[in-house]
Amino acid sequence: MHVTLAEELMLLSLDDKSGVAKAGTTAGWAVAGGFLADLALAGRVVVDDGRLTVTDRTPTGEPLLDGRLDRLAEWAERKGAGKAKPAEWLAKDQPTAIRDTVQRLCERGLVVEERHRALGLFPVRRYPEADGSVERALRARLAAVVLDGAEPDVRTATLIALLHTARLYKVAFPEQPRKQVEPRFAEIAEGDWAGESVGQAIRNMQAAVAAIAAVTIATTAATTVIT
Repeated sequence: MHVTLAEELMLLSLDDKSGVAKAGTTAGWAVAGGFLADLALAGRVVVDDGRLTVTDRTPTGEPLLDGRLDRLAEWAERKGAGKAKPAEWLAKDQPTAIRDTVQRLCERGLVVEERHRALGLFPVRRYPEADGSVERALRARLAAVVLDGAEPDVRTATLIALLHTARLYKVAFPEQPRKQVEPRFAEIAEGDWAGESVGQAIRNMQAAVAAIAAVTIATTAATTVIT
């Protein structure tokens, strides 16, 4: 089953049993960045010199990405030529990024939605694992690259770069000390693993995510509940 980068980030972030999003707000920035990264890899957007441009509005065939692509194109058009900034789009997209991504994971049957009332009053939604096969394959792929030194493909390197940018080492490797995995994350994130245009787009997008996530990390608790 092919899933998007946003979905992979979400699978790593959700606790399998409780369905609670670990590092929820910070993960939300990474998920929003995952949408942009996938659209860049698909040749639909370019991020250059701090500017975001939609170069192709042709649908990708993935509803989760195509909905983002349409909204992004309309937003960029309203902003005007050369005025759409990645950080502004991420700030606009982040509030709904997690919600839309977990809904898609539910549609795929990878997680299931459970509704509760906190203190008997406040509605809370959680998303425990329903089918762990995709996440297991994902974690095995990350372990092969980060722990065993395998060469990453472009998508895996992009995912690792997003995790590194948002400092989400623990959601990827909860049992490994950060100091043991961070150097490999940094090596991959800074490597030349994509073509010139795509690599530049991802690096620009990383910079935007990093700037926003740094503030979030400093002010947000490590665990939140999706509501």
